[in-house]
Amino acid sequence: MGVDTLRYARHIVLPEVGLAGQTKLNAAKVLCVGAGGLGSPLLLYLAAAGVGTIGIVDDDSVDISNLQRQILYTSTEVGRSKCELAKKKLLAQNLELNVITYKQRLTPENAGDIIQKYDVVADCTDNFQARYLINDTCFLYKKPNVYASVFRFEGQCSVFNYPSGPCLRCLFANPPPDGLIPHSSEAGLMGVLPGVMGVIQATEILKIILGIGDLLVGRLLLFNALLMQFREFPIRKDLQCRVCKSAN
Repeated sequence: MGVDTLRYARHIVLPEVGLAGQTKLNAAKVLCVGAGGLGSPLLLYLAAAGVGTIGIVDDDSVDISNLQRQILYTSTEVGRSKCELAKKKLLAQNLELNVITYKQRLTPENAGDIIQKYDVVADCTDNFQARYLINDTCFLYKKPNVYASVFRFEGQCSVFNYPSGPCLRCLFANPPPDGLIPHSSEAGLMGVLPGVMGVIQATEILKIILGIGDLLVGRLLLFNALLMQFREFPIRKDLQCRVCKSAN
């Protein structure tokens, strides 16, 4: 099936994208781990952009406390599978998509089998164990890892495991001890914040697929919603990183 030139007209008219770029988007495969606050806007924009194959990993069901920030879901859907609902809504947005769901947690046993099938991975998780598993598996299979996290009024985003770039362990060698950083259920979270960061993740993914622009490789983007301020810090590839040094 050819590219729908009417649907993607605003992309195609961009010289940096064009018909060739939209064809790349339609052929791309992106995995989103987590269909919550970050995953909701990211998935919607990837679907709208015409990313042809979208994988979703999430074993959770909708809870009423999710609705303050997880815009894929509604009050009438409490208790239902996030994977099933997300697939239904993405296909309603764009019938040409191939949406693959994994109603399970990402584990050391299944991570490789799932991640190796995709071109780019979006880390939309909310726990450190999953973040480090995604990072290490993406490094093993040479997959870019578009990472974001949110806490109270602040978010951060970067692109890890891009060729010659750093990985998550170059920035934070190990996850913090259990209990050191409280979960959002304890610390709170501004509802719109995951939306901002999820859209930034989606932007980086589209740029990776298209091969355009400057990526957040070797850069950590920090966003403070209270100050409406973006800051940026460099991340160097750590040759002593236990993941990266394994490739040397």
